[in-house]
Amino acid sequence: MIRRLLATALFAAALAHGAPALAREGETVVFAAPAVETERLAIHAATDVAAMAPLIRDFQTRDPGVTVDYVEYVSNDLQAAAISACAAGKAPGDLLISPSVDQLLKLANDGCALAHLSPETETVPDWANWRNEVFGFSIEPAVFVYNARVVPEAEAPHTHVELADLLRRQIDRYAGRVGTYDIRVSGIGYLFAFNDARQTTTIFGRLLENLGRAAVVVRCCTSDVVAEVAAGRLLIGYNMLGSYAYAAARADPALRVVVPADYALVLARGALIPTHGASPDLARRFLDYLLSARGQQVVRDEAFFFSEDGPMPAGVAGPRALDEGGIARPIRIGPALLAVQDAAQRRRFIRDWSRSMVDMGVPPAP
Repeated sequence: MIRRLLATALFAAALAHGAPALAREGETVVFAAPAVETERLAIHAATDVAAMAPLIRDFQTRDPGVTVDYVEYVSNDLQAAAISACAAGKAPGDLLISPSVDQLLKLANDGCALAHLSPETETVPDWANWRNEVFGFSIEPAVFVYNARVVPEAEAPHTHVELADLLRRQIDRYAGRVGTYDIRVSGIGYLFAFNDARQTTTIFGRLLENLGRAAVVVRCCTSDVVAEVAAGRLLIGYNMLGSYAYAAARADPALRVVVPADYALVLARGALIPTHGASPDLARRFLDYLLSARGQQVVRDEAFFFSEDGPMPAGVAGPRALDEGGIARPIRIGPALLAVQDAAQRRRFIRDWSRSMVDMGVPPAP
C-alpha cells in the first residue's frame, strides 16, 4: 500500500535536517556516511523519516563511518514483515522502531528480539522497558489538532467530553470534517482506541457514537490527517501523535495542538533489536545513543518534542507538563499489552468499532 508519508509541514522539517522529504512505504532512504563508509545500519520503522532524521544525523557525527538505510512502514505492515522474517530465520533490518509498542512486545514475546543491557538501558524507567528487549525512547501523547482559521478558539474542544458534545451540537458543521486513525490498518490507532476504551467506557462510547454520526474520516496515519486539517478539508484531528502534530504546527501557525485536559494517553515510542539482524552490535550502539543523555536531548529538542516531566512545548494547549494534575495515562510496555494483541479480542474490538463508525458511512482508507 502506497501512501503519503509526510505532510506538507514535515516536508519543511525534513529539508531543514538534510533528509529526503518524501518517500514511499518500503522504499529506502539512505543517510550516507559523512566519512568513508565502514559500517551500514538498516533501520526499519513505523516512524516518519523527518522525525528520525536529526537523530540519525547526530549519531553520524559521532560515528561518521556509518551509513544508515532507513525504511518506513505503516505499523501493521512493519509487524507483518518482522513476523514473516523471524519465522524464516531472517530480520527485516538491524533495528525496528514503532509507536505501536504492543506489536513490538508481541515480537519480543515470540522470540524475535535480542536482549540488550548497558548503562544507557539501565536509565530507562520500568514502565518503558520490557525484559531488556523493547525500550521506549520518546514520549508521545495522543492529542487533538485543529485549524484555527476555521475553528474559533472558543469552540475548540479541550477534553474528550467537549469533543463529543461539539459533534453532537454541531453535527451539520462537522459532518465529514473530523479525522482519526483507521484502526483496521493502523497499529497505533488501534492501540490508542483500545486504551481510550479502558479509561472510561461511558465517555468513549459517547465519543465513538458522535464520531460515527459525524461521519468521521479515517486515515492510516497522523501525517495524512494533519495535512488535511492544515488544508482546511478537515477541521479537527482526534488522537493524533503529539510529535507529528506539533512539528506541523511549528510550520503552520494556523494549526493548534491540544493535550486533552481530562486525560491524555501517553506512550513511549519503542525500539527493538531483531534476532538474525546483520549488524546487531551496530544496532546496540544506535539504541544506546537514542537512550543516552545526548540522544534524549535531540529527542526533546528536534525530533519528538515532548517529555514525561519537562515543560510542554511552546504553544501547546494543556497542562504545563504531562505529569501535572494526574492527566497522563501511560501505556506501559508490559504484560498488559499482550492482551491488546490477543487475536480474538482484537477482532471483537475492531468489529465493534467498525459497527459504530465505519458501518455508519465512513469510507475505507484510500
